[in-house]
Amino acid sequence: QVQLVESGGGLVQAMESQRLSCAASGSIISINAMGWYRQAPGKQRELVAVITRGGSTNYADSVKGRFTISRTNVGNTVTVNLQMNSLKPEDTAVYYCNAKNYGGRDLQWGQGTQVTVSS
Repeated sequence: QVQLVESGGGLVQAMESQRLSCAASGSIISINAMGWYRQAPGKQRELVAVITRGGSTNYADSVKGRFTISRTNVGNTVTVNLQMNSLKPEDTAVYYCNAKNYGGRDLQWGQGTQVTVSS
């Protein structure tokens, strides 16, 4: 079993920065990829950024050059950070942390954290 605890989020002005963190605990040995997804009102959930155990990353085109995902392992906890710079109103959404196993299956979703960017 994998547990995910998210932190960060809130209200920011356009062009400001914000950082989201997700701490995974439990059966972290089963985790390959960890990432962030987001869902805006009336829209489908979409991938924002993902990072694998080996450090490979993938970003949505809309956030490339503005967002950076990183991953650290300390003891029995894996933490994934999403540094979001130059935020835009269209980045407003609920952001969810996700962990997948080596087969690409979802292990766990976070509870979601609201990010609101005002213009």
